Amino acid sequence: MLAALHVLAALGEENRPLSQLVAADTRYAASGEINSEVGDIPATLERIQGYYTSHHRAATDLLDGLTIRLGKTWFNLRPSNTEPLLRLNVEAPDTASMAQVRDDVLALIRG
Repeated sequence: MLAALHVLAALGEENRPLSQLVAADTRYAASGEINSEVGDIPATLERIQGYYTSHHRAATDLLDGLTIRLGKTWFNLRPSNTEPLLRLNVEAPDTASMAQVRDDVLALIRG
């Protein structure tokens, strides 16, 4: 509730839309959710986890799908509950790093 009041106060003081106010405080570049149709979801997740743990020594987490941490960059792959889809989200300190990881993971998923 307090955060919402601060946002409203900032909106009242600025003559800019909320999207511009928020953009100034965004710390990471985000891919947004990218869906890929996959025939064998468990095998794909296992293959990607194996690749990143052996080639990058990345930290992994299986709490909500597969999360891989690569320093300050991370990505999450989680299966859809209703469709044969893997949903990818990537965050990185900058757009170039995010795009590189996004493209690498999509190549592994789709390739």
